[in-house]
Amino acid sequence: MTRLLHGRIRGRFLELDEDTGMVDGEEVDVLLTPVKAERPWGQGILRSAGALSDEPDFDAVFNAVAESRRAASYRDEQS
Repeated sequence: MTRLLHGRIRGRFLELDEDTGMVDGEEVDVLLTPVKAERPWGQGILRSAGALSDEPDFDAVFNAVAESRRAASYRDEQS
């Protein structure tokens, strides 16, 4: 019996979307083929761009970090 099933990797386990109909403990051979991403290239960064938009102190913290980087004494300033 040969069947094509869809599932996900969970650590060392395969979580299948449907029952195999096989006896528990039966040995099988497995061929893994990754499913191609459905999103076009670049969509991941666009989706994460607003990840901290609802963080109330984000702007203040970001500005403080940027200012401390500008004021850092370890930088070589070239004239």
